[in-house]
Amino acid sequence: MNHIVAISGSPSAESRSAIVLQHLKHVLEREGHKVTEVSVLDFDPKVLINAEYNHPSLREASEAIQQSQGVIIASPVYKAAYSGVLKCLLDLMPQDCLKDKAVLPLMIGGSQAHLLAIDYSLKPLLAALHAQTILRGVYLTDSQIDKTNVLDPILDEDLEERLKNQLQQFIAIANKISQIHE
Repeated sequence: MNHIVAISGSPSAESRSAIVLQHLKHVLEREGHKVTEVSVLDFDPKVLINAEYNHPSLREASEAIQQSQGVIIASPVYKAAYSGVLKCLLDLMPQDCLKDKAVLPLMIGGSQAHLLAIDYSLKPLLAALHAQTILRGVYLTDSQIDKTNVLDPILDEDLEERLKNQLQQFIAIANKISQIHE
């Protein structure tokens, strides 16, 4: 069993990012993995804006990430990049918090116009946090996600298959990481 942290970078309480993460959480838990959810909404905005590195909520999130074998990060696309509040949160994490972790990036945009946002914005940020094993990731559009169906929100079969393939690769890497660090 792996410990996975799922981070939602959406400032919206009813976001597609959170719905996709919930879907993946259910899949992972059915397979026996422990999933800890972290959302940017879990933090007092003042803690993030004032960069209160030692705040208990940030320490708790940091510890969960550091004890995990893998991290899934989902963000909506804003101005061709990840959300600013996700950047605030990740800026307050230890510099090497993603070292020796499998990392699966997900981004959700309004259209295919920002398809490369994962490669050109999110992956460089993850690399700056010493992520060494960053999977290809999956870009989803709003129209491919049914916000009313949390258990099975992906409307496109090809997209669901890509998500499953990326998740299988993610788990395989997390398993190897777990074995190395035993």
